[in-house]
Amino acid sequence: MSRPSASLATAADWPEVVALRTRVFVEEQGVPPEVEQDAADATAVHAVARGLGGELAGRVVATGRLLERDGRAVIGRMAVDASARGGGYGAAVLAELHRRARERGLTEVELHAQVGARGFYERAGYTAVGDEYVEAGIVHVTMRRAL
Repeated sequence: MSRPSASLATAADWPEVVALRTRVFVEEQGVPPEVEQDAADATAVHAVARGLGGELAGRVVATGRLLERDGRAVIGRMAVDASARGGGYGAAVLAELHRRARERGLTEVELHAQVGARGFYERAGYTAVGDEYVEAGIVHVTMRRAL
């Protein structure tokens, strides 16, 4: 099977993106729905990865978004469908968001990682900065890396 890849989300992808984020953040993790979507969604760059085979084929199985804040890329709302975790889909979305940030001339990226995903981000070159904190009821740590 080929490796997952990611692309920019289109307006047509948005219903699948919302459904995926709702499954992961609201249903699995208990994030309040009114916190999960915010005004930044309208201006963010969104990336998606689609399933490659079986029941996942063609479905949006991973997503994330890119914002710019104070001259730094900020990645957030990284979500991978439970059935697709460990398959490289999250890494593909992260790589696409890094590429889009570099295209915009940004040289550093920051994200608020759930501590359970810290190892995923460390493997992608991120380093934790500061102490752990609770955001939307989940323990996070701020992480950064150079682009």
